[in-house]
Amino acid sequence: MTNFIEELRWRGMLHDVMPETEEKLNAGMCSGYIGFDPTADSLHVGHLTQIMTLIHFQRAGHKPYALVGGATGMVGDPSGKSDERNLQTEEMVQHNLAGMKVQLAKFLNFTDAGNGAMMVNNMDWFKNFSFLDFIRDVGKHITVNYMMAKDSVKKRLEGDSGMSFTEFTYQLIQGYDFYYLWKNHNCIIQMGGSDQWGNIVTGTEFIRRKDGGSAYGLTTQLIKKADGTKFGKTESGAVWLNPEKTSPYKFYQFWLNASDDDTKKWIRIFTLKSKEELEGLEAAHNEAPHLRILQKALAEDITIRTHSEEALETAIKTSEFLFGNGSLEFFKTLNETQVLEIFEGIPQFEISKAALEEGIDAATLLAEKSTVLPSKGEAKKLIQAGGIAVNKEKLITPADVINTSHLLNDQFIIVQKGKKNYYLIIAV
Repeated sequence: MTNFIEELRWRGMLHDVMPETEEKLNAGMCSGYIGFDPTADSLHVGHLTQIMTLIHFQRAGHKPYALVGGATGMVGDPSGKSDERNLQTEEMVQHNLAGMKVQLAKFLNFTDAGNGAMMVNNMDWFKNFSFLDFIRDVGKHITVNYMMAKDSVKKRLEGDSGMSFTEFTYQLIQGYDFYYLWKNHNCIIQMGGSDQWGNIVTGTEFIRRKDGGSAYGLTTQLIKKADGTKFGKTESGAVWLNPEKTSPYKFYQFWLNASDDDTKKWIRIFTLKSKEELEGLEAAHNEAPHLRILQKALAEDITIRTHSEEALETAIKTSEFLFGNGSLEFFKTLNETQVLEIFEGIPQFEISKAALEEGIDAATLLAEKSTVLPSKGEAKKLIQAGGIAVNKEKLITPADVINTSHLLNDQFIIVQKGKKNYYLIIAV
């Protein structure tokens, strides 16, 4: 057994913890859970803090439960929301659950005989729970005054949109989840993000009022970027754990491009490296920040655990190809889907293969057959200044002829302006 609370504390993850929780956990193996609402068929990096919490819980010798909310996902948690969610159908929820289960199994050990992780679905105990039984057996134990005092409720009631009865009852539903797992699986602690504190406390209070039992709770810090923007979001949207939604290359780049301030926090939260390892990496990084030692260590660690070593290798080679001295041989190993994933969000232009067979001078290709540059005059200046490369080779003169011999994989031409501006020309 190791001290789970202390692990969260030194990593900068701990936000709130109920009295006596640490002492209870240090006394022996305990069971605890975190809930995940199936609002999509993939988890995203915003869920990683809670996944890491369960990992540390298990590594400390305790038994983690991942509750997937087949029932609560059909209602929607109002915590931290200014507007009501759209309700999902049961089919949508079941589809999302299937994707989440696959991902959670990558992070947690479900096979250990002692403290192997368990996955439970609250639809299993709510599907036959009638409304009358619920308001008799659950509703009578928690007063409206108690529920109205919660910040998540007060903020919504003070806002323009108000709150439906459906969302108002959410804290009772989550409270009953805690009670059910406490009663049937001996889960004595619920964990979650800091926005879940009110719901967690309601669960401990329900357990106390209904059965006179003791239960505990803790919350972790909500992760924010140093610049104030939302963690886990990019210009193109959320960063998903599913490689079909966010390619391993883009996933790797998300971590690699983090600021120094963010990385110093994130590498403690999202890796399993020891305090000594982290202090060594930080010292090396501070001596040569331009090498981005911390970012690379963070990106490599989390990409391997989310995807695989093979996916990491491809991501690194892709990064080297685009931003370093990677060879064209690597690019030639990629299929069309992989190429388009890499160049997602990068300007793309189509050109007829027939025109390329005849050959096109570079200035015309860049300024007329595409809009890489606004005019042939500017194209000529940049080419003569050595600022344009085609397939990683700098053009010499504006009259250089581009033809089908330049096609990579018989389909693509990569144009590079300066060091980091890329364009993809696709022959059709």
